[in-house]
Amino acid sequence: MKLLFTNIKELLQVRETSVSKLSGKEMNILPTIKNAWLLLEDDKIFDFGKMENLPEISADKTIDLTGKMILPTWCDSHTHIVYAGNREQEFSQRISGLSYEEIAKNGGGILNSAKTLQNTSEEDLYKQSAKRLEEVMQLGTGAVEIKSGYGLTKDAELKMLRVIKKLKQNYNLPIKATFLGAHALPLDYKNKKEEYINYVIDEILPAVAEENLAEYIDIFCEQGYFTVEDTNKLLKAAAKFNLRPKIHVNQFNAIGGVQAGVENDALSVDHLEEMRAEDVESLKGSHTMPVALPGCSLFLSIPYTPARMIIDAGLPLALATDFNPGSAPSGNMNLVVSLACVKMKMTPEEAINAATINGAYAMDLSEKVGSITKGKLANLIITKPIPSYTYLPYAFGSNAIEAVYLNGEKI
Repeated sequence: MKLLFTNIKELLQVRETSVSKLSGKEMNILPTIKNAWLLLEDDKIFDFGKMENLPEISADKTIDLTGKMILPTWCDSHTHIVYAGNREQEFSQRISGLSYEEIAKNGGGILNSAKTLQNTSEEDLYKQSAKRLEEVMQLGTGAVEIKSGYGLTKDAELKMLRVIKKLKQNYNLPIKATFLGAHALPLDYKNKKEEYINYVIDEILPAVAEENLAEYIDIFCEQGYFTVEDTNKLLKAAAKFNLRPKIHVNQFNAIGGVQAGVENDALSVDHLEEMRAEDVESLKGSHTMPVALPGCSLFLSIPYTPARMIIDAGLPLALATDFNPGSAPSGNMNLVVSLACVKMKMTPEEAINAATINGAYAMDLSEKVGSITKGKLANLIITKPIPSYTYLPYAFGSNAIEAVYLNGEKI
């Protein structure tokens, strides 16, 4: 099947050769072709160019996109889409003045979600999660990472990961699975953190590996949750099962989690709302992608990741939603891109690069998605008629997406 798009107002994120990630000043460069054509063959990008150079092409279908733009789908490298129920009651508590940490101490937060999930059947959990996945696909997400972490028991964590595996089988986009058993301390292990970490390592981790349920390992390295020592212990154990780290660090406090991530060759360190100069320095020369989650900052009214500090130091930066029931109940990458510009002072070019190429890197998907490159998956966003690509983050309350294509097929 050959599908030809013609008269594209602007074709965004065009890369003749695949780029793994963009850093520093590179992030402010967004290659585009104005008045372009794009040819898909089956599920791949086959060719593209300027309309004035359009060769004779025998396509099965041709679509005129006058006034509309094409860009690669968003790559959301940090989500918790698989969860049960919601935490809307905590939303009211926060409005009344309680902090995220205070709600957690009162039995809310992650433990609240864990209790609900443990009492939800795998079938029901799948149905709830599939609905959310379909929602973010319609919003332009064409590759996604999904974490466990709301189980906190062996059976419940495996249930979550099996649901992610089923989503992989049933939906036509790249999905990466992350095991986040060390997300919080269950009530049964209150004041017994070392015992819980050992339980995760000795009981759950081998079962995850035996069923091949995850590509990555995660831990919430934060005051009141898990220490740097806990983090190093878990990541080293997971390395024996070839699970690469993608870890939560520096959300409320900077306690050395960034350094632990770099030392353990983490693919990404995520959150980074609190960053010190030494955290930025430790990332230089590493293969670790910093990931910002501005939707969480918006919802919790906490600081935003200091994007300018990171990018101006010559580092890369990716953007993701953190879609979860407690601190970021939205999987809308379009909003994330807008927040990056409005609140983190990223340029539209930097934000689009962070949400496409660098997001793909943070999921080991650089060769498959994230840019308009020959041979990559035809995962595309077609916009409505818009004046420029800056309009995408500018019009933060408008849906500028007309259609989404995954593997060359309109969803």
